[in-house]
Amino acid sequence: MNETEFLALAGQVLDRIESQADDWAGSLDVDVEASRSGNVLTLVFEDDTHVVVNSQAAMKEMWVAARSGGFHYRYDGQQWLDTRGGPALPDALSQICSDAAGVPIKVQV
Repeated sequence: MNETEFLALAGQVLDRIESQADDWAGSLDVDVEASRSGNVLTLVFEDDTHVVVNSQAAMKEMWVAARSGGFHYRYDGQQWLDTRGGPALPDALSQICSDAAGVPIKVQV
């Protein structure tokens, strides 16, 4: 995958996450503010928990920063896999956001 393809794919991932976060208030009664600046999406939950998801074009990776740590994900042609063997991006974000919101959240990318 070249850089242009990566940026298009990463943009779609950020768009999907941002759209879902906007829906959580109505569907799950979750107080979260999603803000996007270029390739960086920041989710701020009611308890001031920040979750940052951004693309790193040079590495062709998606990065997530949360209270539980920093995580890197690389696309294998089908899904975004943790570079250190942890859960895939949607599973990890689901757990991180569920912990921050205090209710189960399922993130799809």
